[in-house]
Amino acid sequence: MNAEIIAVGSELLLGQIANTNAQFLSKQMADLGINVYFHTVVGDNASRLRKAIEIAQTRANLIIFTGGLGPTKDDLTKETIANLLNRKLIIDEEALQSIRAYFARTKQIMTENNVKQALVLEGAEVLKNDYGMAPGMALTIDEITYILLPGPPKEMQPMFLNYGRPFLMRKLGRHERIESRVLRFFGIGESQLETEIEDFISHQSNPTIAPLAGDGEVTLRLTAKHHSSAEAQKMLDKTERAILQRIGAYFYGYNEETLFSKTLEKLQQHRLTIASAESLTGGLFAQQLTAIPGASQTIKGGIVCYTNDIKKRLLHVSEEILQMDGAVSAPCARALAENVRKLYESDIGISFTGLAGPGSLEGKPVGTVYIGIAIHNEPTEVFSLSLAGSREAIRMRTAKYGAYYLLKKLAVHS
Repeated sequence: MNAEIIAVGSELLLGQIANTNAQFLSKQMADLGINVYFHTVVGDNASRLRKAIEIAQTRANLIIFTGGLGPTKDDLTKETIANLLNRKLIIDEEALQSIRAYFARTKQIMTENNVKQALVLEGAEVLKNDYGMAPGMALTIDEITYILLPGPPKEMQPMFLNYGRPFLMRKLGRHERIESRVLRFFGIGESQLETEIEDFISHQSNPTIAPLAGDGEVTLRLTAKHHSSAEAQKMLDKTERAILQRIGAYFYGYNEETLFSKTLEKLQQHRLTIASAESLTGGLFAQQLTAIPGASQTIKGGIVCYTNDIKKRLLHVSEEILQMDGAVSAPCARALAENVRKLYESDIGISFTGLAGPGSLEGKPVGTVYIGIAIHNEPTEVFSLSLAGSREAIRMRTAKYGAYYLLKKLAVHS
């Protein structure tokens, strides 16, 4: 079964609300083993909605609608579908009684247009609305199944879970489950990653492998189909092992994990504290870590040492280093990391110095970056980078590289 989700409502197109219904329904479809190939959003316009449905009919045998079932004139979903399918709209008495009971209970006047909410497509299975007034409906015509759901998530989600999902499960008989897993990589470009596992991608079938790059990172979404969730997980495990044998050095986490959440997790596991000295990142590294709940037990503090004066007065970088090597240098990064660790009496000190642009400094090009990591009772290590991109991109990638290098060093402690 291949599905298309059509969300109806001009407010979605205007950006007034987010289309969370499509996200919810896609996850539900994945659990049922139903492919979702298209999301469509259309405004409150009958002709445009009709055209969207006609397109969906050419590429899906399950079309799910959300929105447009209310009492006002711009609620056009079921009227448009009825017209297109040449089906009558009839009053569902149970829904009508529920609507009348609601108005009586709340002591409000029921206007005539509220009767419209009790209209359903003739021959459809009615899906009760336990948290609102307009019922949903489901029917199959010419081998295409149509499911109509209300727009408000508080009505739509329980309606689908309680009535829409059981309808589809009966329709499917037995169903496959779709299990997905995201592998997250850093320090390797998308083209290099694809080259390393090109044979896996070329011969993929089940599980499938989908690369995606963004924010200086690369992810691989592995997706397996099987009637058994446990067997699907085994398939994912096997594919993951094969991939990590090739590019495991760049792997850092799964699904919604980030470099910063993994770094904090590892620091907490080892019961290590950290302090930061940040020049070009301007506190971005500390900001990312402290945004995560529970960081207070791990983060001792940090200094934004943007000027040489602060580097000298607060972090005791020597005049000799600043004059001979410069603020953008490995010796400066080393001194910053070591001295911020001592200042805050933390287990780890990390430093960031470099050039994010727009102009060069000390004869060094934009994108020159040094990251220092000083760990108690270990030799301090300095990493040098040459990054490209906008000023903001260089700053964020620098902070991420700091987390990445720290993760690699912490892995040695495991």
